[in-house]
Amino acid sequence: MEQTVVLVKPDGVQRGLIGEIIHRFERKGLKLSAMKMISVSDALIDEWYAHHKDKPFFPGLKSYMMSYPIVAMIWDGADCVATVRKMIGVTKARDAEPGTVRGDFAMSQQYNLIHASENAEIAEREKKIMFDDKEVFDWKKIDSKHVYIEEELK
Repeated sequence: MEQTVVLVKPDGVQRGLIGEIIHRFERKGLKLSAMKMISVSDALIDEWYAHHKDKPFFPGLKSYMMSYPIVAMIWDGADCVATVRKMIGVTKARDAEPGTVRGDFAMSQQYNLIHASENAEIAEREKKIMFDDKEVFDWKKIDSKHVYIEEELK
């Protein structure tokens, strides 16, 4: 099974949407393998958003991400990265389709509630930045046989 990293950003925490977001992923059949609430450090943001460091919006993004706690999670499932990306909607939230997290609850490009890994390679990198191995749980979700056919579980 594939894993992806999801962050509920400060605006999602402030607006009380943590449970709604978790609920959507659980209803889809994804498995939660790690979760924690943290205040992100300056160094963590520099590493996380290294690809944005030289962009003019970076100082504002950094300030925003450090303004309140975030909730970091790892979700598991078949084609999990693409599935979660579809479920959250496009970055510019007011353009996101209804039924997506951003389409249902957000209006801004920056205050768009949630982050999800762009691909499996980035998910692995983000997982290592955000979680220690001991914080990630490998457990058997007993309803998987009702979510996937046998071949999909391999």
